[in-house]
Amino acid sequence: MNLPTDRKYTKTHEWVLAEGDVFVVGITDNAQDQLGDLVYVGDVNVGDTLNAGETAAVVESVKAASDIYAPVDGEIVAFNQNLEEEPNLINEDAYANWIFKIKPNNPADLETLLDAAGYQEQAE
Repeated sequence: MNLPTDRKYTKTHEWVLAEGDVFVVGITDNAQDQLGDLVYVGDVNVGDTLNAGETAAVVESVKAASDIYAPVDGEIVAFNQNLEEEPNLINEDAYANWIFKIKPNNPADLETLLDAAGYQEQAE
């Protein structure tokens, strides 16, 4: 399983990378592999304030649709517009193509998420 160690992970298959005071969020390679060819990424509402675990986005593949969850409490501040036209970018490289950015209410919440080893253990 391809898992960069420079970021944190959730049990619901999101990866989270701190970039200054914002967290960049995408789905893991494992998640995109299970979904198959993505045909839609969206339903991100920039400006929404979410609690951890609330739906922040939706990805759809030829196989299934799946919610993408906020990893922490915070405000959605950006959506990766490239994914509107090319959702398959996530299939090509799940870790280079983020879905949304969230400004956390408490940046220390990052430490409550799984590291790569913890995610791998729960994903197997």
